[in-house]
Amino acid sequence: MSNQSAITTAICLLVFGNLAASLSDVAVKLLNGDVSVFQYVFLRQLLSACVLLPLWLRQTKVQRVLTNPKTTLLRAHLILIGSGCMMIAVTHMPLATANAIFYAAPLLMLPLSVLVLKESPTRNKVLLSLIGFLGVLLVLRPSHFHWAALFALGTAMTLAVFNIMARKIPNEQPVLTTLFWTTLLSLPVSAFAALATWETLSLEHLVLILMSAVLILTYNGLAVRAYKMAQANDIAIAEYSGLVFVAIIGWLFFSEIPDAITVLGIVMIVGPLLPFYQMKQQWVRKKNKKKELLTSTKAAVRQSEEHH
Repeated sequence: MSNQSAITTAICLLVFGNLAASLSDVAVKLLNGDVSVFQYVFLRQLLSACVLLPLWLRQTKVQRVLTNPKTTLLRAHLILIGSGCMMIAVTHMPLATANAIFYAAPLLMLPLSVLVLKESPTRNKVLLSLIGFLGVLLVLRPSHFHWAALFALGTAMTLAVFNIMARKIPNEQPVLTTLFWTTLLSLPVSAFAALATWETLSLEHLVLILMSAVLILTYNGLAVRAYKMAQANDIAIAEYSGLVFVAIIGWLFFSEIPDAITVLGIVMIVGPLLPFYQMKQQWVRKKNKKKELLTSTKAAVRQSEEHH
């Protein structure tokens, strides 16, 4: 498979993956707050573990070993907090608005990388992050503030820490092993919390929770496959198709139409995350290749004419 073909396929995988993630949010919204947050999180993690178990068992014994239990345990409980906050935010806020705040996670990773990993960000990264934070403030402006926005910020924060901590996991550990152990280690605490608030669920609720779990795993699987096929800089822009999907779904099925200021805030959040610089570099490289090809062709023609 050629490089361009691999990039195109990877982008398609990411777009389908983000569609799956968007539909997972829809499944959560359709629960309409009728299911306890703790119960939802536990059942989603349990169903995810059941799906991952046979895939994990297919690996070799060496591949199944957990190499960094402390970090994985921390990330497992960050999932619990983030998933619970996500459910509350999606239930009570427009899909597009909630997801826009979720997308602030990469912006939050900048100060966290300085504090936790002692990294030194460039001036451009700091400026773009400030623009993104201003976008968050526009979305959360007092006149349109909803208390559930605090939970959306909670999701963004836990996601940012979750991703930062992923850098402490050895590259040799398979992604499937990381997913399985992270899910498994989240079950004891989530089970205890769920039992404290347990209520009998209808078949419809169970189906929606199962859909949410399977759709999120679908996104994770497609994303892993996509990022193995192509470099992140070449395909990362496809990640933001999810925001388009939830905006369209919210408009068509939930009558959620964001106002102009909210749209501006969303653009300010997502804009700094788009790989404009990498896209420009690719365009320059392609342009230079065309010039080189044209120059070599002209030289070949000139040599042919001189020969004759």
